[in-house]
Amino acid sequence: MARPTTKTDLIAAADETYHKLMKLLDSLSQEERTGNFSFDLVKEKGAHWGRDKNIRDVLVHLYEWHQLLLHWVEANRQGKQQNFLLEGYNWRNYGDMNIELRDKHQQTSYETALALFSESHEQVMALAGSFSNEELFSKGAFPWTGGSTLGSYFVSSTSSHYEWALKKIRKYKKMCQ
Repeated sequence: MARPTTKTDLIAAADETYHKLMKLLDSLSQEERTGNFSFDLVKEKGAHWGRDKNIRDVLVHLYEWHQLLLHWVEANRQGKQQNFLLEGYNWRNYGDMNIELRDKHQQTSYETALALFSESHEQVMALAGSFSNEELFSKGAFPWTGGSTLGSYFVSSTSSHYEWALKKIRKYKKMCQ
């Protein structure tokens, strides 16, 4: 699927990949949903392969990135200049932020993580729906998006991130069989 460049495509891609993810989770046994990953870290590239220990970690990662988006948009809409990433982090060290976000949820159950993710997906979709196509995909529509479009942040926090989660969970499911 091509990266969305319109509001219609953004919403369709986010909802489609969300439903694929939910269907994949439904296909797992309770034991698989709460089991731990055991990926061969030598073969896998990317810090996330070693960072996320189970599906809960993946779901809270998605949830927390939704929260980053929701809080960033809300603050900037209210005229409070705020960066997308948490204070103290930038695009060079955001991997450390992801670890912090994961560690924050080590006592969160799979069921709670799934509920948080599902609820925040709906909030993000409602927020995306509140913007026009031009607001989402015209560069310069909002000074606080820098050289990017607002829509690119929505895509990154939804369908692109969901595709990453699908890949990871499919690999885990294959390992379980």
